[in-house]
Amino acid sequence: MLENYQEYIQILKEELVPAMGCTEPIAIAYACAKAKEVLGQLPTRLVVKCSGNIVKNAKCVTVPNTGHLVGIEASAIIGVLAGDASKRLEVINTVNKEQISKAKQLLNTDYCKVELLESLTPLHIQVLATADDHEAFVEIKDTHTNITKIIKDKEVLFETQQEESKYLGVLADRSVLNICDIFEFANTVNIEDVQDMLDKQIAYNMAIAKEGLKGGYGVGIGKMLMENYPDQDVLTLMKAYTASASEARMSGCSLPVVTNSGSGNQGITSSVPIIVYARYHQMSAEQLYRGLVFSNLVTIHQKTGIGRLSAFCGAVCAGCASGAGITYLSGGTLAQIDMTIRNTLANIPGIVCDGAKASCAVKIATAIDAAMMAHYLAMKNCAYNTCDGILKESIENTIQAIGRIGKEGMKVTDHEILEIMLEK
Repeated sequence: MLENYQEYIQILKEELVPAMGCTEPIAIAYACAKAKEVLGQLPTRLVVKCSGNIVKNAKCVTVPNTGHLVGIEASAIIGVLAGDASKRLEVINTVNKEQISKAKQLLNTDYCKVELLESLTPLHIQVLATADDHEAFVEIKDTHTNITKIIKDKEVLFETQQEESKYLGVLADRSVLNICDIFEFANTVNIEDVQDMLDKQIAYNMAIAKEGLKGGYGVGIGKMLMENYPDQDVLTLMKAYTASASEARMSGCSLPVVTNSGSGNQGITSSVPIIVYARYHQMSAEQLYRGLVFSNLVTIHQKTGIGRLSAFCGAVCAGCASGAGITYLSGGTLAQIDMTIRNTLANIPGIVCDGAKASCAVKIATAIDAAMMAHYLAMKNCAYNTCDGILKESIENTIQAIGRIGKEGMKVTDHEILEIMLEK
């Protein structure tokens, strides 16, 4: 058994989390629901401060269960009116018509004020809720449900102290992750230890994929792929189902997804291609589970260096992981898995994240296409070498380089993207 076996199980438990809708607006709704809970009554005024990356990912997304309301104010108001903070990323899974109607009314007033929060923390939300002579303050940092401070009427009720030994101060140490050990863990993990969370990932993420294929979401990229590639080979099916799931999620579908590294799109992209591929080739349930374990962990490994939110498109990481997962399912060696990752990262690491919205779906389809090209090359033992751009002498050093690009190298890019979006 892998020395860090229990740590790997814990990492999967922390990262494969059910959520409804795009996680950034849902995090806002969660913070506002918590603020109302602390206040003990419905606020008469809200001030919501969000870091640039939160603004970028919540500005243009349809909030589920709201009658197609869009944006930060909508997320905040519905969180106050209908949110149940105990449900965390499923905080608004129950909303009635009266609450939607009230939310629409409040959106036409100055009830909720949104401000840009100048913060060095990419994922950072502050909510101040007031009513009569009382006020409640809630702060979220680093991860979407990590409440770091609660204040009521100037009295600090709760405040966390970050633990340096933990990833982002709140999660298990991710330094134990590497491709070689992920490969061993996927091969040897007791399926019973991961089955429940993977069953949920399969059920949730395929359900929203099928819903997306029905049409009516975004531009219908998944449906278009199915109609224009009538042979429906496995690659077409992988792209269509995965893109459709993303498109439905970003367009307000109320079905939940199982996330990966704080992102529904990453959860979808690291799982749906694996599921479609395994079912297309009539693989066993055990093979599917092990393929999902591998793909999910490779996604988490890449995202550890980049961080939760970045200008580096998360679909690249998850698509890359899916391609590596398919090499794994195809009986590829560890060397061929390394080649798949290298080939993908030699191709599309330059895709930028310009916020969460319906067009994420087409980026996901592109990432899967690139990852499968990488897979086919790897199965022929063909790979780009260290002379090619950012690729390093080892796969771990290459993943570290990607982390540097996403976390440090693209800070200015991230700022400019936000500026451009706010000009609209």
